[in-house]
Amino acid sequence: MNGTVRFNFMHFMPYVPLPENQKEFSSLWVDFPNKFYDPERGHQLYQRYLSELVLADRLGFDAVNVNEHHNTAYSMMAAPNLIAAAVIPQIRRAKICVWGTPPNLEYPNRLAEEYAMLDVLSQGRLEVAFPLGTGMEYWANPVNPATARERLRESIDIILQAWTQDGPTSYYGDFYTYRYLNPWPRPYQKPHPPCYIVGTGSPETVELAAKLGFGYSATFVTKKRARELNEIIRRRAAEHGHHIRPEQLPLGVIAYVAETKEKAEQEAIEHIRYFFEDALRTTPRFLAPPGYLSVDQLKARAAMADKMHGKFDLDELSDARFIAIGTADQVVEQLEQWSEEMGTNHFNVLGAIGNMPHWKVVKNLNLFAQDVMPRMRARASHDSRAAAE
Repeated sequence: MNGTVRFNFMHFMPYVPLPENQKEFSSLWVDFPNKFYDPERGHQLYQRYLSELVLADRLGFDAVNVNEHHNTAYSMMAAPNLIAAAVIPQIRRAKICVWGTPPNLEYPNRLAEEYAMLDVLSQGRLEVAFPLGTGMEYWANPVNPATARERLRESIDIILQAWTQDGPTSYYGDFYTYRYLNPWPRPYQKPHPPCYIVGTGSPETVELAAKLGFGYSATFVTKKRARELNEIIRRRAAEHGHHIRPEQLPLGVIAYVAETKEKAEQEAIEHIRYFFEDALRTTPRFLAPPGYLSVDQLKARAAMADKMHGKFDLDELSDARFIAIGTADQVVEQLEQWSEEMGTNHFNVLGAIGNMPHWKVVKNLNLFAQDVMPRMRARASHDSRAAAE
């Protein structure tokens, strides 16, 4: 593992606890009644979750990640830029990663302005990912899913133009028209904050990342598919004249560290179960609205719906997904293996798993920061020096 290894703390800010009859609902997305949301409980959770993001910074994580979802107890971050703005004054060193807002569900000029504000507020610590958005988001927003990918490409073009060209400029597209594209402020970083595409392996989004030279992060895919996607993005980006660096391929992992393997499993498994069996539970209809996927992708996604959203088998998941549970030694060994296989030195660590209580999150972050990160960084530095010699 060469180079500097990087660790992000990723948070979904779920709404917990759910009602006792929640399993009677086929989906916790789109149509799960919001009468179950208690604002008083929500306030308490926001305060707790913000404190966990601040803790990650103080413990030495390189970045904190926030993201966007709608109409679901899975996440209380319908507007992640607000969360980013709330933590920027409290986080002194770590990068702020908004991974992210689907730009095709927004006015792209406004999103460009909001991201520029966050970049200036954080003095150049912002990173941005552009997701297409899950199929569930299109039941919550008045955007035709059949136009989603074209809107995504056009939105990113507008945002990059707004960030990099002296205004006012003009833009005339199929979905957006700007006579005066002249945002104030402009980003602190030049030419713009680091950008990524987040997806589940659709060829269209992989190609878009390759063409733009953006980083790429695959979510909810198997280990085998993730390796294939990283190989594809490196190859296709090279054909477009870009070199994809290891840090541009963030790997999402679920990690929990404890004193023994048995204790780690005892403390974490129930929350991993909740994450896959409850928080992610949805239906194929919500997952893939009409026009959202190509016919080939629709068939593949429908066949994997249970495995991706709402089915739990720890052995099967551990074989197929990036889940590291155990002692610090075991987690280090697992992460280093994945680093070599995936060609990355960048980890998105989901360390606040599902309905995990605060004390377990604090324990996990502390042990991960004290016993995992320094060893991997030291080994990466040693390998880098050896390679240079």
